Amino acid sequence: MKKIILLLLLYVQVSACNKNMAHNGNTAPVQTTDTTIVITTDKAVYHPGDPISFTINKSLPASAKIRVRQLDNLITETNLTGLNWQWQAPATDFTGYMADVYNLVNGVEKIYGSVALDVSSDWSRFPRYGFLSAYGQLGNTYMDSVMNNLSRLHINGLQFYDWDYEHQQPLAGTVSNPQPSWLDIASRTNYQSAVNYYIAAAHAHNIKAMSYNLCYGALNDAASQGVSDQWYMYTDQNHQTKSVISLGAPFKSSIYELDPSNTSWQQFIAANNKNMYAVYNFDGYHVDQVGDQGTTYSYNGNKVNVPAGFASFLTAMNSAAPSKRLVMNAVNQYGQQGNIATSPVDFLYTEVWSPNEGYTDLATIIQNNTAWSNNSRKTVLAAYMNYNVANNTGYFNTPGVLFADAVIFAFGGSHIELGEHMLCKEYFPNNNLQMKPDLQSAIVNYYDFLTGYENLLRDGGTFNSPTIISSDGKVQLNNWPPQTGSIAVIGKDMGSRQVIHFINFANAASFDWRDTNGSQTVPNTLQNISFILTPSKPVTKLWLASPDINGGVLQSVPFTQSGNSIAFTLPSLQYWDMLVADY
Repeated sequence: MKKIILLLLLYVQVSACNKNMAHNGNTAPVQTTDTTIVITTDKAVYHPGDPISFTINKSLPASAKIRVRQLDNLITETNLTGLNWQWQAPATDFTGYMADVYNLVNGVEKIYGSVALDVSSDWSRFPRYGFLSAYGQLGNTYMDSVMNNLSRLHINGLQFYDWDYEHQQPLAGTVSNPQPSWLDIASRTNYQSAVNYYIAAAHAHNIKAMSYNLCYGALNDAASQGVSDQWYMYTDQNHQTKSVISLGAPFKSSIYELDPSNTSWQQFIAANNKNMYAVYNFDGYHVDQVGDQGTTYSYNGNKVNVPAGFASFLTAMNSAAPSKRLVMNAVNQYGQQGNIATSPVDFLYTEVWSPNEGYTDLATIIQNNTAWSNNSRKTVLAAYMNYNVANNTGYFNTPGVLFADAVIFAFGGSHIELGEHMLCKEYFPNNNLQMKPDLQSAIVNYYDFLTGYENLLRDGGTFNSPTIISSDGKVQLNNWPPQTGSIAVIGKDMGSRQVIHFINFANAASFDWRDTNGSQTVPNTLQNISFILTPSKPVTKLWLASPDINGGVLQSVPFTQSGNSIAFTLPSLQYWDMLVADY
């Protein structure tokens, strides 16, 4: 998680601051309107058969209706009465739904609001990872607000970053006498009450709680706790100099690195984790590393195969606590292929650094992870936005964030970026940048979209290059990767459907996903743009959904058939539209 060498600087910075419309449920055209209500649900994710409680924040006309769809299939529709209602989740597992409240006004649908639903018995199928980073004397009202917000965004797992006491001894105190407070690595005071409250609140929302720690870290007092010099990695073959991440004040200690493959170290940290689990009801262990640091040696002078050590370490942790979940950071993919990707982890987690700075790199990482895990694990990217802007207090650049999320989500990944604040640096407590109101609103729509359409975005399929052209000359198109002045097209064959993503890079300032200096431009919204698609099979329905339109609520797209091709018009394109052709 960390490029820990930069922690001190970061700490200082923080301190300084279709024609066929039956599938729509009715035949009325959809009117694009601003969302006028807020819809919330009581949990982030549901098990099959669970009751789902909905709440809206204001009264609506008696003619308003609530409907739930799974992709373009109408599941249920009923009149809306009052501000609260319930629906029972279907028995089908691993399924995303979109619920919306609408009314017919002069024969036209007015969409009041929408919310996504995820019915999944296990978070690893569609991970949406968030974080927590502060555990001081926090009020319950504040912690509830944080957790309610993350639940509304459908975050189904949380990384408890830097919550623990010391790397080699996560638990402060003992199982029988745990300390009520302690200093973390950065000399912040953390409280047992805050950690426990957050864990319980997470579980109340069906959110996993993961304990963060390095796989190979120890502080300068580790010998007194039983850590042997023979367990460390060294920069020389004569075990004179331990491999170290040097830190100064206010950090309690530099971090000395152990050999992750050393079985004695594995047994030691597993035993201390067992003590930690006895006090704190964490669901598992988020395992960190710091990337490729060159050649290191064991105490006996042998070169350490660190990536192979990661695999050994993860296997040992799984054996020691088989009921607990594991996730491991692959810093810029270090150790991912052949090691982490085939280890007992719930999903693959990549922290992205230079030279992987382009949108194409994000897509490649996600696709590589899928291949390296034999299509068995999803990807979460730790990708920190507006990096240089975050050297001072200020605001995220909305188009930078939304373009990055559009690419990550379209390629089937998710983005760890949401916690008490949005991430801008690898030191998670850094909250120098805030979200402007437009980003606060958009991010809800994007996470609803990621969740509601998870079975298209993240549930199989084969990426392809659809045959599609502009028929009115208003825009330029190119199949992925993006090109200057053009709309990028990403196709995916889902067997019974063709999915086509349109990402509007037509006036993008750059293809730097990080938008390091906050210079990415807001895309010009395009209206009524016409296309001709030559599909591989006859099309029976065509529909559109976009996080930028009606909170992701789908609308039918009329089309005309001519030979093997169909002609249609997209009503609008701002950042990202998803067109679906049903065969």
